[in-house]
Amino acid sequence: MEPLEIGRIEQELEKLLSDTAQALSKADQPVAVEEIRVKTLGRRGGLNQFFNLLGQGVLTAEEKGRLGQKLNAVKQKLEQAIQERQKKLDKTAGARASVSEDPTLPGILPQGGRLHPISQTILEILTIFQEIGFSVVEGFEGETEFHNFDALNIPPEHPSRTESFDTFYLAKERDAEPSRLLRSHTSPMQIRFMQGRQPPFRIVVPGRVFRPDAVDASHCFQFHQIEGLAVAPGLTFGDLKGVLTVWARGMFGSQTRLRFRPHYFPFTEPSAEVDLACIFCAGKGCRVCGQKGWLEILGCGTVHPAVFKAVGYPVGTIGFAFGMGVERIAMLKFGIEDIRLFFENDLRFLQQFP
Repeated sequence: MEPLEIGRIEQELEKLLSDTAQALSKADQPVAVEEIRVKTLGRRGGLNQFFNLLGQGVLTAEEKGRLGQKLNAVKQKLEQAIQERQKKLDKTAGARASVSEDPTLPGILPQGGRLHPISQTILEILTIFQEIGFSVVEGFEGETEFHNFDALNIPPEHPSRTESFDTFYLAKERDAEPSRLLRSHTSPMQIRFMQGRQPPFRIVVPGRVFRPDAVDASHCFQFHQIEGLAVAPGLTFGDLKGVLTVWARGMFGSQTRLRFRPHYFPFTEPSAEVDLACIFCAGKGCRVCGQKGWLEILGCGTVHPAVFKAVGYPVGTIGFAFGMGVERIAMLKFGIEDIRLFFENDLRFLQQFP
């Protein structure tokens, strides 16, 4: 190939640059710029046809070097021109978008967070007890058999200490102490507190507990409890009734009525189940209370001497304890009939609670 023909190719490359620049100046949409890029720099584009000459064996080494340099320079200029045009169109589009915005329109407010209804219920319960002198103490969700059972006067043969009945064991080795489990109530923290403190004191212990219950409208394998413990000389069952009455009226209204029925718990003696006069029918009987007029709400009693013995308290120590399920209280307070709604995280349900 003669040097003159190399010069002709260089002229054609310059024309390609000129034609591309003219086409870019008329391109007013990103899609048009992309079409120009494909037409010039694509695999079948105009520039690639000249690159193909380098591999056809029709050029000397000197000619290849000269043409290669020219092609690389032209390619760089084309890429730069295309990129600059694209940036200019993007900037213009952004300016148009900002101009088209109406500053008089109201803004979009971010969604505000809110407490879960269970958290709201826990805080309300704790606040009432704090107002009458109780302190809040929190414990561990993983516990030992001693704190969860033995120290609470629950014997080894009790049904709740079998894996298949009422407890999630983490490591069940009868020969190794202490066996680990997920606590089935918040009472273990009462034991831990008494091991490190001497009376008098009044505490409430909130927290999540675990039992292998089948999930239905009123049961779940995890739920929340708040248990209370007061230890001081001279405390009576009457003091316990007074504390629970003050709490119930603070929670459900000043006209709330309670009744105490004899019951059995290993860690209290005497023990009682506490019923609340149905807040939906004022005790007259309705579907919610099964026409009984009363709703079971918590358990309580005078602390069993065996519990005080387990923590090293002297004979004659007096105290009372009580425990309630938070989900049960929340269902009554908010009129909810299915416990599963609390854990499904459906925002349509949760956003009903301010």
